Amino acid sequence: MDESFQIKCKEAIIQGNIDQAEALAKKALEETKEINSVINSFSAAIRHTGRLFEDGEFFLPELMRSAEAMKAAMAILTPALSTEQGKSQSLGKVVIGTIENDIHDIGKTLVASMLEAEGFEVYDLGADVAIEKFIEKALEVEAQIICISALLTTTMTGQKRLIDRLIERNLRERFKVLIGGAPVSKDWCEEIGADGTAENAISAVKLAKKVVGATEG
Repeated sequence: MDESFQIKCKEAIIQGNIDQAEALAKKALEETKEINSVINSFSAAIRHTGRLFEDGEFFLPELMRSAEAMKAAMAILTPALSTEQGKSQSLGKVVIGTIENDIHDIGKTLVASMLEAEGFEVYDLGADVAIEKFIEKALEVEAQIICISALLTTTMTGQKRLIDRLIERNLRERFKVLIGGAPVSKDWCEEIGADGTAENAISAVKLAKKVVGATEG
């Protein structure tokens, strides 16, 4: 796509303009078969918002709006990719959700959108997700990563139960388990034997890339 299109994508994502992002995605489908190129334009835009967030020029509400605009565009573009194209673009498969008895999913949704923008194939199970559902979905899609979010101290123990269940089923070595949420700490991560935790969506993406061997360093 030309530079003008890339600029418009960047503006739509930075402004968190869902309608504009959807319109650009639909227009692109009508005018080109180079879907990967279109997705790359949107991905570059969301990465830019990530840098703005890291530099303190963007705040969480703005980042969330940008992620929603990105998600809207991807919902239109992703089905247009062939299976072969999708596989060639994917950094890995991620199953993500908020643990059972916890209905908070804003942070989890943001992480899912950012992971997808970076080239992961993401299966978002939503909130209040049972432990076995995480595991069965990960097995079904042959995921490399399971991401478990918990916003409450009363529900974060579910992260440990999921890891314990993987061990019981002799599946622990099959998946990288990343955890997140307001009460989650590095100490908790080490205590339950998770593979990592991140403080925000940007760090979560970097961590996911690291555990699948696509790290930026």
